[in-house]
Amino acid sequence: IFGALTLPDIGQFFPDTDPRWKGAPSDVFMDEAWKQMDARGYRIGNLDVTLIAEAPRMIVKDHPRSEPGKPFDHKLGMVENIASLLGCPPSRVNVKARTHEKVDAVGEKRAISCHVVAMLERKP
Repeated sequence: IFGALTLPDIGQFFPDTDPRWKGAPSDVFMDEAWKQMDARGYRIGNLDVTLIAEAPRMIVKDHPRSEPGKPFDHKLGMVENIASLLGCPPSRVNVKARTHEKVDAVGEKRAISCHVVAMLERKP
């Protein structure tokens, strides 16, 4: 969102040298992104999120919260949470996941990567 608004990097809003942000919940950062977006007269047009990880799996068979005979999809909860934080309908948020085929730190389960494309639109 900061990038779509052509604002400085998130690190300039929340420097990692500032102890206030150590261990801060991610909704603090998302809330600031929403405030910046709203103040400039924009809203989410759509958001496309790609999680890249070997683990944890996003769709889990035999999860305690899954319905009988159906796998549990963590992405659905992520869509709801993101939409709630950004004040937009869940239909404007897409979350998908893929692996990195055991290549580099992501593939070796030492890291997780995430790519996001945000389309903003002027508020009516």
